[in-house]
Amino acid sequence: MEEWEFRAFYEETSRSLFAYLLRVCRERALAEDLVQESYCRLLSAKQIPQDSVHRRTYLFRIATNLMRDRWRRIKNNREGTLPDCLPEEACADADHDLSIEMRRALGQLKDRERQLLWLAYVEGSSHREIADSTGLKEGSIRLLLFRARRRLAGIIGRKTQNPDPEAHE
Repeated sequence: MEEWEFRAFYEETSRSLFAYLLRVCRERALAEDLVQESYCRLLSAKQIPQDSVHRRTYLFRIATNLMRDRWRRIKNNREGTLPDCLPEEACADADHDLSIEMRRALGQLKDRERQLLWLAYVEGSSHREIADSTGLKEGSIRLLLFRARRRLAGIIGRKTQNPDPEAHE
């Protein structure tokens, strides 16, 4: 890949890759590290897809695999835990209450659910692209997305039914 081609690809994909990793792994420093490592691995690959759509999918696949490896290390070694909330929540002002509530609701989802919802609804990836990025079977994506949406709706529904649990005590 030529330098100018990489720069254009980086400009086109880096923001969305970072946003994806930040929302799924919920740690800014980790997301930054994973973005950097993903591009390094892409550049060191023996064969980089020539088509920009396939190259983007390949990049997201690399990032997803790096994130999974990190989760396995955390689970197996107990080297740390993921934070309960996003760092941005601490500095958000009152105008962002809905955004904060959505972040908290997303934070209650399993990592894979958050990952699938992000790829489908924020990145606009097709089921095929999600399958390629995550390593899951394309036929499973629809059902997994359905379950993730239903779980998110349940979390949001509980919040709206009982917005202030301390008010009833």
